[in-house]
Amino acid sequence: MCLSIPMRVVEWDDDEGFFAWVERGEGETLRRERVNMMLIGPQEVGTWILASLGLAKETVDEENRRLIEDALSALDESLHGDYDASRHFADLTRH
Repeated sequence: MCLSIPMRVVEWDDDEGFFAWVERGEGETLRRERVNMMLIGPQEVGTWILASLGLAKETVDEENRRLIEDALSALDESLHGDYDASRHFADLTRH
């Protein structure tokens, strides 16, 4: 199974719109990579996409991006033994 992560289109690498540079994070955690955009077509700079193995799979809106980021944060915390369910998955909490 492949995990797609949210990344933001920051610039184009060619005139045809086949490849773009995308980024995630900031400072020391900045991740930048060149991705193939042929599945989803050219997207505006600033658009969030889901990328996996150098391939843009789909665009993602801000609400869904936040949910994905929360799930990734929960996974990271659980791998480091710091998971606290009350800090994650607010969309699934019953009141």
